[in-house]
Amino acid sequence: MGGRIRAEDKECPLSTAIEQVGEWWTLLILHDAFDGYTRFDQFQENLGISSSMLTSRLKALLADGLLERRPYQTNPVRHEYVLTDLGRSLRPVLVALAAWGNTRLAPEERSMILIDADTGNEVEPVVIDAKTGRRLDDSNAYVFAAGPAASTAMRNRYPDRMPLSTNR
Repeated sequence: MGGRIRAEDKECPLSTAIEQVGEWWTLLILHDAFDGYTRFDQFQENLGISSSMLTSRLKALLADGLLERRPYQTNPVRHEYVLTDLGRSLRPVLVALAAWGNTRLAPEERSMILIDADTGNEVEPVVIDAKTGRRLDDSNAYVFAAGPAASTAMRNRYPDRMPLSTNR
């Protein structure tokens, strides 16, 4: 194994992502937002979260650009919290995480499943490579490699894995 990448270095994209959304209340708030919740009292009632914790998490989601605050009432002024494009881009991650959680349960033990909105049929989400359509599973067919902006520590972590191209 190569060099150690510290979370405080902000270089590892996994560390950065976990710092933004890894707190479990954050994921649950985002899940509610995907289900159409927008108001403070809706989040609080559905999650059973304290107002101070919810305020803290909403502020972090606003600061990270995952939610935006919009007025929905003028007298008194009240705001709603709406997903941004960046926030909406996390939906596949939450779907995959929920699907992974369901794989550990028998079908009759699953309290929430993903269905096709048109057919009502249960679906099994997978992560694929957009270029090839190949499934990214637990095999070693896909591995991490140092990218063009990698530090020496990151290059040391993946010394034998140089990408041929970093084009998207």
